[in-house]
Amino acid sequence: MKSTLSRRTFIASAAASMIPSAVGHAALRGGGMFIPTADEPQPAAAPSTSWKDAGVIDLTRSPFAKLKTVPVRAVTIQEGFWSKRRNTNVSSSIPTMHDELVAHGRMDNFLRLTGESSAPQKGPVYSDSDIYKWTEAVGFTLQTADQPELRKTADTMIREVVAVQEAGGYLNTYYVGDRKPLRMLYPTQETGHELYNMGHMLQAAVAYYRATGDPTLLNAGMRFIDQFLLPNYGPGKDQKGIVAGHPEIEMSLVELYRTTGKREYVDLAGYILHGDDRIPLTERQITYMFCGIPFTSRTKLEGHAVRAMYACCGAADYYLETGDPSYWKTLNALWEDLTAHQLYVTGGVGAREAGEAFGDAYELPNARAYGESCAAIGNMMWNWRMLAASGEARFADVMERALYNGINSGMSLDGTTYCYRNPLAFDPSGDSSDRHTPEGKIRNPWYDTTCCPPNLERTFASLPGYFYSTSSDGVYVHLYDNSEMNWHLPDGIGLKIKQETNYPWDGDVKIAISPSTPSEFVVYVRIPGWSAQSVVKVNGEQIDGAQSGNYLAIRRHWSANDVIELSFDMTTQLLRANPAVSEDRGRVAFQRGPVVFCMEQLDQGNLEHEMNLAGYAVKLDARTASQFEPNLLNGVMVLEHPGAITQVLTDPGLYYSADKTIREREIPIRVKLIPYYAWANRAPASMQVWIPYDEG
Repeated sequence: MKSTLSRRTFIASAAASMIPSAVGHAALRGGGMFIPTADEPQPAAAPSTSWKDAGVIDLTRSPFAKLKTVPVRAVTIQEGFWSKRRNTNVSSSIPTMHDELVAHGRMDNFLRLTGESSAPQKGPVYSDSDIYKWTEAVGFTLQTADQPELRKTADTMIREVVAVQEAGGYLNTYYVGDRKPLRMLYPTQETGHELYNMGHMLQAAVAYYRATGDPTLLNAGMRFIDQFLLPNYGPGKDQKGIVAGHPEIEMSLVELYRTTGKREYVDLAGYILHGDDRIPLTERQITYMFCGIPFTSRTKLEGHAVRAMYACCGAADYYLETGDPSYWKTLNALWEDLTAHQLYVTGGVGAREAGEAFGDAYELPNARAYGESCAAIGNMMWNWRMLAASGEARFADVMERALYNGINSGMSLDGTTYCYRNPLAFDPSGDSSDRHTPEGKIRNPWYDTTCCPPNLERTFASLPGYFYSTSSDGVYVHLYDNSEMNWHLPDGIGLKIKQETNYPWDGDVKIAISPSTPSEFVVYVRIPGWSAQSVVKVNGEQIDGAQSGNYLAIRRHWSANDVIELSFDMTTQLLRANPAVSEDRGRVAFQRGPVVFCMEQLDQGNLEHEMNLAGYAVKLDARTASQFEPNLLNGVMVLEHPGAITQVLTDPGLYYSADKTIREREIPIRVKLIPYYAWANRAPASMQVWIPYDEG
C-alpha cells in the first residue's frame, strides 16, 4: 500500500484481501475465531507465543521489529523510584477509580441494558472506554502478581459487559434505543467514538487474556470485528466506508492480529489508516481528527494531540507488520516535527486548549499549555514502537522524558487525584476557562471525560514491560531502576539481569548479567542524551565508546554475575528554549538527570510576588546544590540556588520611553525547586518551570 496510490485505487485493490480467510483448526463460535482458555490448546492460526509470554505489545513474530518485547511478568520492579508509584497504583488508584466509575454510572450503562439497573445512560459517547481502560490496567497489574479481589471484581465487570453484546456482534451502550439508527453513520463515526470504544475494549481484552488466559472479553471483541464490522464496513463495493474519528482502533486491530494470527485485522487497520474518499470530510475535520486521508500524506503534527499520537501508534504498528517504507518515512518526518517544534521540556504535547490540539511550530505556551496526560502517554507509546522498529536511543530518550515528567505529573502522589492537563506554569487564583480545571483545581478525583485517570493507571501497571527488549544478537536495557528480569535470549538461553541503583536521584547503576549458560551476546545499555559524560565498566574494566543519546553495545562472552557499572553525569543543567519559543525568551529551566524541576510558591519563603506575574527576574550565583529530602513529597531531590530577584519599585506604566530610568532593587533569595511531577500535591500555589533569568 504505497502513498502514490489514490484512495479509490487502494480500495479497489484491497477489497479482495478483506475476505475472511480460514482459521486453521481453531474452533469457531458465533462466526469468529475462538480463543481457548489457559487449559485448552492454542488455535492453529495463532502465533506460537504463549498467552503468558507476550509483552506490552507482542512483537514476537513482527518481521520488521528489530527489538522484541519482554513480558511484563518477566520483570520485577523492586524497591526504588517506580515501586512507590506502582504500589500506590494497585492499593489506591485502581480501587478508587473503580468506585468513581461505579458512582458515576459507567457500569449502570451496561446493567440497564440487561434490566439490572433502572438508571439512565450517563456520560459522553466515549464512556464505555472508561471501563475498558480500567480493565486493561487490571490486566497489566495481574501480569505482575495475582490480586484475587481485584481479579474477582474485574471478572464480574467483564461478564456484565459481554452480557449486553447483541447477536450480530455489536456492543456499545450509547447507540441503543432511540440512538440505534445512528450507528456507524458517517457523522457518527466522525464524533461518536464507536470504534474508539471498541479499540480500547480490544486492548483491555488482550491485556486481560495475557494476564489470566481468560478469553471472555477477547472473544466478545472478536465477535464485534468478525460479525459486525468486517462483513459490513471496509473497501468492498457492497460495504460502507470507515473513518476512525478518534484513532485508536488501528493499533488495537494490529495487536488483535498478533494475538490471533488473523491477517484480516492488519488489512483492516491499513485500510482505516489509508482513509476512504467515499466519506465526505472537510479539511478542518481531517486536521482535527488526524485521520480520513492516507497517513503517508501527513507532513506535520496537527489537530487533536491524542488523536495524532494514537494515529502514529497505529501507523507504527502497521509498519512493524508490513515494512511499508512510506509509513516509516512519514513516521520519521512526524517525529522530527515533534522533537524540533512541538515537544515540551516535560515530554508533554499539545499546546492549545481549543481542540486539545497542537499549535504552530514553536507554539509552546506555559500557563496555557494543555499537555493532556493522555497525549503524553500516547507520545510514550509511539516512541516505544519507533524504538522497537529501529533500536535507536533517541526514541527511548523521549520516552524517558515523558515518563518521568509529563506522565508522572498526571497522578497525585497519593494516587487519588489526577491532572487532565499539565501546564508548565499555574496560578490557582486565576480564572480558568478550561473545563478540565474547575475553580483553579488542577488535580481532581473525577472528570466527566475521565480518559486520563485509567490511562495513567494502565501505564504504571504495564511499566515493567518497557525496561528491556531482546534482539537477534542480545538484549537492550532501556530504563533504569532497581529491577530484575528473568527471561531468555532468542536462542532460548535463560538470562537474568538485576539492576541496583538510586536512579533518577543518582547516576550510578550496577547491572548484573547472568546467563543460564556462559554465552557470547551483546548487552546494549542506553547512554541518556542528557548525560554529558558517562563512564561504563565491565567487571571493573572501563569500556570506551559511550556516547550521549546512543546505546553502547557491549559484546563479550558473558558468565553468571558479570557486572556492568554505569556512571551518568548528574550535573544540574540550565536549559534554554529555542528563541522562536516566545514565552521562554529570557527564561531557563532546570533539569537534573531525566527529571525536570519547577518552582512552587510554597517553597520560596521570601519571594513575595506571585511567580506567574511580571516584575521580577532571578539572578543565579554559584552552582546549584542538590539534596534529597526524604520527608518532602514522598521523598524527592530538591535543588537550591543562591541568587536575587530584581523588583521594580514604581509602576512605569503600560508603556514608557526607552530612555526612562526605572528604579529597581535586588532582594537576596535562595531559589528552591522540586521535581515537576510532584507539584500541586500540597496547598494550592503558583508554579512555573521556565524561570525569568537575569544574566546581569
